[in-house]
Amino acid sequence: MNNTMEKLSPWLFTIGLFVIWEAACRVFQVDKFILPAPSEAFAAMVQYWRPLMRHSAVTLWTTMAGFALAIVFGIVLGLVVGWSRTIYRGLYPVMIGFNSIPKVAVVPILIMWFGIGEVPAILTAFLISFFPIVVNVATGLATMEPELEDVLRALGASKLDIMLKVGIPRTQPYLFGSLKVAITLAFVGTVVSETVGANAGLGYQIALAGSNFQMPLVFAALLLLAVEGIAMYAAFASVEQHFTRWAFRSSMSAGG
Repeated sequence: MNNTMEKLSPWLFTIGLFVIWEAACRVFQVDKFILPAPSEAFAAMVQYWRPLMRHSAVTLWTTMAGFALAIVFGIVLGLVVGWSRTIYRGLYPVMIGFNSIPKVAVVPILIMWFGIGEVPAILTAFLISFFPIVVNVATGLATMEPELEDVLRALGASKLDIMLKVGIPRTQPYLFGSLKVAITLAFVGTVVSETVGANAGLGYQIALAGSNFQMPLVFAALLLLAVEGIAMYAAFASVEQHFTRWAFRSSMSAGG
């Protein structure tokens, strides 16, 4: 019974949220130009399903492309930074400073360099999502117990052996934890870029519908964006649970 309720709880809470939202809009007679009811957003979703599906596919593709780049560069840079405490201490302030720059300020530069289209969205998704991956992989390596390294070296293991056989496996919980955070950030980066300058994608659709005061369509696009984000988060949580089950106690879930 408890397991069933636990599995149903996300759906029940989501349905409850929509019910409260719908009731509030109807009871207080909120104008749809301010806050459309869920029924109006779903109606717009049905009415404009063709362009919404097309823009959703573009956003999903650009997000995943940028996220794939973030995974590759994030893991490689994380391993480099975590390899040496000197490199870790030297590069960490630089990465902090880079991450502190609002990516919305970088989007116009990317548009000037690469033009309006998918490339700035891919790069923005990459720039905003690779930092958590780098930090978590580097932290997983840099926080390895010195006593463990001393024992392994006493047994004849080289630094490379320690990295491959102990360091990298122990970073898996850090890595997969960061992927769940990074994928949601990648969607943020993509939509920001599409809103500023693009000719396709949900961000472009939101900006276009907003300029035409089609608020139900705006919320329909936002709901689709939320669905994509939740689906990708759930996918990586499932992968995390499969590969890092050993790192969690039996009473805990890697996807929680």
